[in-house]
Amino acid sequence: MTVRVRFAPSPTGFLHLGSARTALINWLYARHTGGEMLLRIEDTDQVRSDDKFLEEILEDLKWLGLDWDGDPIYQSQRFDLYREKAQQLLTAGKAYKEGDAVLYKVEKGRTIEIDDIIHGMIKVGTDEIKDQVMIKSDGSPAYNFCCVVDDAELAITHIIRGDDHISNTPKQILFYEAMGLPLPKFAHMPLMMGADGAKLSKRHGAVSVEEYKKDGFLPEALANYLALLGWSPGEDKEIISLQEAIKLFKLEDMSYVQSRFDHQKLKWINAEYIKIKTVEELRPLIKAHLDEEGIEVEKGTLDKLIDLYHVRIKTTKDFVDLTRSFFTDDYPIDEKGTRKFVEREGNKENLKIFAGELEKTDQFTHENIEEVCRKIMEERELKAAQIIHPTRMAISGRTDGAGLFEMMEVLGKEKVLERMLKTAE
Repeated sequence: MTVRVRFAPSPTGFLHLGSARTALINWLYARHTGGEMLLRIEDTDQVRSDDKFLEEILEDLKWLGLDWDGDPIYQSQRFDLYREKAQQLLTAGKAYKEGDAVLYKVEKGRTIEIDDIIHGMIKVGTDEIKDQVMIKSDGSPAYNFCCVVDDAELAITHIIRGDDHISNTPKQILFYEAMGLPLPKFAHMPLMMGADGAKLSKRHGAVSVEEYKKDGFLPEALANYLALLGWSPGEDKEIISLQEAIKLFKLEDMSYVQSRFDHQKLKWINAEYIKIKTVEELRPLIKAHLDEEGIEVEKGTLDKLIDLYHVRIKTTKDFVDLTRSFFTDDYPIDEKGTRKFVEREGNKENLKIFAGELEKTDQFTHENIEEVCRKIMEERELKAAQIIHPTRMAISGRTDGAGLFEMMEVLGKEKVLERMLKTAE
């Protein structure tokens, strides 16, 4: 039996992280088993569905590295099929009309058993389920009914989705039974929660893939992190490519415990991926952030800065703030750093002396700058911190950054001396 799964987004908004995770897990299972993942667009809500959201969803899936088999299926194009299936149940005496709506009559006193791959056995009594709408009074299909019709027509073997759908599953099983259809296997994943244990929402920060893309997260890192929410490749492995995950993924290994979305963990994973990227790979991503802020920079300078800073940033967007002092004189000054390192007794004098010696340097390379610094330290019996910290503050306004002497070389002799002498006033 060929495994067939589906991802079924509604084009009524951007791709939520939870939906992206559902798509990813379905995709991993399909690829691991040599099966297929279909894409079904649940666009029965003609008022809220929008082509621009669909385009974004498809683009975000591709950005994450996910693909699908065949062309997407649109529920809005299948209304006649749903009405036909409802009419068959009506004719068979299993459903009834209420005005223009068609409802399935639920047999009471039964227990429906769901042998869930992740949660184990789940039992629901039909006394808790009211008669189910199949076709609404406006002629559109109800979610649970058209979902079953499609999954059966498309020969879906495994339905993998969030456990917020557990309440829908017994209702859908009733439809499978009523139409004499074989049941697929069900796997309900625990939802992603915020750090506070509540359902992940806007109040926890960004919740759409689009927002993380704009904030400088790499697709490999986001996919890596989403895969680890509720699943582990073993051996405490935390950095894993999609191709590696395909080989190791098993649906039975998914946890039934809710996962908490840890933004700091995602940032750490993202930083690990940035570290191994080449300058050529990072350049267009970083340039896009600079362009957003109207910052123009020559390619050679940008490449030098990327080489210096790519091991120090957690997102590509971080680059802009960390390197702002290279592009403008209007950059933030760390006041606490100024008090601690610049205003400390003797440090302004050290800045003047360092600037004076650098003035005599013909080759303004990081090697020569370091040599001048060490010479002053030896001659004046100074600690490195008495020159390096105030100089870093003087040229960048920050207490952190890349190697000081490399920063000074990229910034250039004229600008370095100007800032050092101004700070030393």
